[in-house]
Amino acid sequence: MAKTRVLVSGASVAGPALAFWLHRHGYDVTVVERAPALRDSGYAVDFRGPAFDVLEEMGILDEVRGHDTQMKGTSIVDADGQQTGELPAETFAGGLEVLKRDFTAILHRATGDLATYVYGDSIAALTQDDTGVRVRFDSGAEGAFDLVVGADGVYSNVRRLAFGPHQDHVQHLGMSGAGFSTANHLGLDHRGVLCSTPGRAVYLFSAGDAERMTVSLSFGWDSAEIDRYDVGQQQEIVRGQFADAGWIVPQLIDDMAMADDFYFASACQVELPSWSAGRVALVGDAGYCAAPTSGMGTSQALIGARLLANSLAEAPAGDHAAAFAAYERELRPYVAENQAHGREAAKMFGG
Repeated sequence: MAKTRVLVSGASVAGPALAFWLHRHGYDVTVVERAPALRDSGYAVDFRGPAFDVLEEMGILDEVRGHDTQMKGTSIVDADGQQTGELPAETFAGGLEVLKRDFTAILHRATGDLATYVYGDSIAALTQDDTGVRVRFDSGAEGAFDLVVGADGVYSNVRRLAFGPHQDHVQHLGMSGAGFSTANHLGLDHRGVLCSTPGRAVYLFSAGDAERMTVSLSFGWDSAEIDRYDVGQQQEIVRGQFADAGWIVPQLIDDMAMADDFYFASACQVELPSWSAGRVALVGDAGYCAAPTSGMGTSQALIGARLLANSLAEAPAGDHAAAFAAYERELRPYVAENQAHGREAAKMFGG
């Protein structure tokens, strides 16, 4: 019998993890990624609870542990930079924290020979019927697949094509922020510093490279549309939000303009009545983002990918509808709990 062909959109965390499990169950997997190459950016990611079981079953837990950021904690400071408290390392790092670029590199080494990776392309159109899904790519290429899975983040292209516009499913939680790296002005050594006032927060940390530190500048904002602005507009808004801030913030604002790894995102959740539509399904942030404030994004992606693949493998006679229903039935309570935590944390930020 011919192998079931699955197209996965997105090559960050959920996509490669799903490719790993689908290959183990005998599926023929193609992963398409809009970026021209493996992304070498992003903050640190952390792992909590059942995610450790997934890493162990994938055979990569020891390698991931080898990249532990070994954070020692976070100092809480006031608007003048004077320390007023201390947060333990696990507040931000969970049970284990690694840099995002290290983790994605591990995933790709583990799956590079298990799936066909196509970079620099994206899905332009989906047409499905009882026999499969016809896909047209931005490059002009076309292909036929049995199933398509969106693992392409909060602003999932697959979700937009199969489920409708982003505004129908993306819920903004009232905060947005910029991130980038710069010189380690504070001499941080595997430590973080947090300065938080109602509606505004500065978080700095250094891990891995003693000469550099990562900067996160968060602020209250009423719409996720800011995510769609160009970099110049986003940076101008950030400058305005922190114009009256003291301490080291003016230096950080200057550094932001020179950063080559500037990143901007809003705290959002994705809510859908169903995570599948016919032969198309969603996994990770594309289907059920709990927001960065939940601290569960990476763990949800790993757990969801394993469960989706296992559900497909266990379904009778390749019944994808039954598999998708089982996947959603088991995972929804876990997602609901994480999303509740994400909303509560965002409310605390605003307070």
